[in-house]
Amino acid sequence: MKLCLAFVFAALLSVPAGAQEGSATPGSAMIQPAGDSDLSEFLWVKRPVVVFADSPADPRFAEQIERLGDDIGMLIDRDVVILTDTDPAAKSPLRQKLRPRGFMLVLLGKDGGVKLRKPMPWTVREITRSIDKTPERQREIDQRRGL
Repeated sequence: MKLCLAFVFAALLSVPAGAQEGSATPGSAMIQPAGDSDLSEFLWVKRPVVVFADSPADPRFAEQIERLGDDIGMLIDRDVVILTDTDPAAKSPLRQKLRPRGFMLVLLGKDGGVKLRKPMPWTVREITRSIDKTPERQREIDQRRGL
């Protein structure tokens, strides 16, 4: 049941986000499976939030996907893309680089550096506050204000 719930949320979240982001990057979606994603494609463009789990049935994974759907607008405003990886046997490039153990949430900056690692689900508010503290985000805010 939780597995189905996670996939339903992922599907529902990707449609509106893709519609909003469609003008910026065609075909992009807010929540994407990590697969063979290369972090260099997001360098200076997006802030990847990577959600790892050993199985899509992990209750923490389902909870995290649900929490990320609570306020998608805040994540879009901060240029966040969500990558999910629930297959440790596949040994994806992200798993090899970030080396998660079980469930893990990783926030990467636009510069490609790891800004945050958490072994438990976080709310959108907690994630966005961490993003807002980074110098990169402070510069973006200043540029929007015209400073």
